Amino acid sequence: MLETVAVVLLVLWLLGLVSSFTLGGLIHLFLVVAVVIVVLRLLQRSRI
Repeated sequence: MLETVAVVLLVLWLLGLVSSFTLGGLIHLFLVVAVVIVVLRLLQRSRI
């Protein structure tokens, strides 16, 4: 579930970069959130 959200956010960020429609810094905020989710998911997997 979290991985799906992270992938969707990354795709939206890439589309924002390509189309030059960034909504200010909102897309970059989405990228940061996606990266944090992926890192947390990887850390949770390594503990198990």
